Amino acid sequence: MGFFKRLLGPSTPNPPPPPRLDTQGRPSWMRPGVSLQVTLYEGTEDLGVVGESNYQDVLWGLVGSPRGTRVHHDIHAILVPEDDNPYDGDAISIWISGLKVGYLSREDARRYRPGLVALMRKAGQPIALAGVVAGGGMDTDGPRMLGVFLSHDPVDFGLPGRTRSERTLRTGLSMAVATDEADDSYDLSWADGLPDDPVRRIPRLRALLANDPDAIDRHYIFNMLEADLYACRDAFPSALTDYDETSERHHAEIVGSIRAALLVKFGAVPLLETYRQAAIRHQKAHDWPTALLWAERGIEVYGAEAARPDAVDDLTQRAQHCRAKLAGTSTRPRIPRAPQPRQPTIEELLCSSCGRTWQRPVVRGRKPTRCPDCAPADPVASSDL
Repeated sequence: MGFFKRLLGPSTPNPPPPPRLDTQGRPSWMRPGVSLQVTLYEGTEDLGVVGESNYQDVLWGLVGSPRGTRVHHDIHAILVPEDDNPYDGDAISIWISGLKVGYLSREDARRYRPGLVALMRKAGQPIALAGVVAGGGMDTDGPRMLGVFLSHDPVDFGLPGRTRSERTLRTGLSMAVATDEADDSYDLSWADGLPDDPVRRIPRLRALLANDPDAIDRHYIFNMLEADLYACRDAFPSALTDYDETSERHHAEIVGSIRAALLVKFGAVPLLETYRQAAIRHQKAHDWPTALLWAERGIEVYGAEAARPDAVDDLTQRAQHCRAKLAGTSTRPRIPRAPQPRQPTIEELLCSSCGRTWQRPVVRGRKPTRCPDCAPADPVASSDL
């Protein structure tokens, strides 16, 4: 359900929002520091934003936190159809406080654009969604990135309402912890009493895996164990090795029994964090063959039953990136570097006769005590030359 809200600063008259963009890519009706009346929509479902990696400077500036800190910053984001986008005629860009921070995925843009345009015409003003900028923290190779997460109800955009399982179908675990729902068929009691500290939780999760035969239980226990091991990679030396071994075991069980159990439970394959995170882990290590292996494994496991097509798109892009890296390292001829001429080292000397300094290339032997102007006038110096 939408309601009016003012964004971006002091009030100013609000014209209807034409979708044309100016030369800076900003709609003509959007100016930083000027109030903009919008119709704000909210909901309980996620709407993904892509391309935030290109706007990290903007996002860190918006949240006002030092890079490397953990961030959870509430925002309202305006959705702008980009009619003049040369790469995608359906593109929808995302703006916060007059600054672009990303886009909807191509698939989402195609689905949501007709409803968005209809809402804009009906309201006579821009449409915004509530959300958060979240992420940050530190990784071994520096600060982690920030992401933009929007909340909405697809019905507002003229899209069919989703069933409960579809609404909660990300990793699928949100359905299990929704205690206010009527369906209590999934028992989450295995998680009762687990420590908050991941270092202390790891042995408990391993013990659960040794004793719990339920396929869906094991899937979520594996998920939690993998996340804890990866988070502890700086805490103890074996964490990454243990993470790799756990991911391999998890993959074997996904193929063997977990995938079939998830299809029965949800009717689709929910987001499988294992494949994306394992691909990222090996991309960071520049282990392109192993990163490619994990991306291809994930694509095969999802098959045609993925509940989130964007998860398959992500792995497909990672696989293409890895193949490009492998092609570059295996086919690029090695060109020997031409020897570079050595530049002579210059030294500065002080003349004992006139007191001036002069420069000359450094050479072996005794250093002259007089500059070239004074040396010919001195018989000793002349004979030395």
